[in-house]
Amino acid sequence: MRLPDGTLLKIFRSRRNPLLARLRPDALRFAERASRLQSLSIRTPEVGELLWLDRGKAVSACLYQPLAGQPLDKLFRDTREEFDRHLPQLASYILRLHRLGIYFRSLHLGNILLTPDGNFGLIDFLDIRFKGRPLGRPLVRRNFRHLQRYLERRKVQGFPWDALLQHYERASNSSS
Repeated sequence: MRLPDGTLLKIFRSRRNPLLARLRPDALRFAERASRLQSLSIRTPEVGELLWLDRGKAVSACLYQPLAGQPLDKLFRDTREEFDRHLPQLASYILRLHRLGIYFRSLHLGNILLTPDGNFGLIDFLDIRFKGRPLGRPLVRRNFRHLQRYLERRKVQGFPWDALLQHYERASNSSS
């Protein structure tokens, strides 16, 4: 929810065990992940205040400054030529996440922003996991399958899937 001052209020209704969710609320986990991503030079929103909305039901929230940029799903729909120009850079960005050991189950076009300076950033990353070492092939394939299923569920037509995978492979080979 966007507040009048431009700050966003993100509400978390945890699906985890209520006791665990009260001990480590989702808002806190979100803020910790944002901080860890930023320490790895991954752009994320700047999290400010953490709040309890209903401690008994483990409903937490945070206030944060949104990350400036355009979601890639909107760019794909509205300006396909520009999206295609950024495809090699997107593949390199995903490779960078994988090399940093970041497994982002919600890796999809709506959660990656193209920032005004032409870089990328992440939003909605509560389910991100840090593996501590580069992702192996099975997790890389699994991560791409999540993206592919997202595109299928959203009935995205004409996505340059093969080109994205080719750019990823090229980036992987050139930086090995």
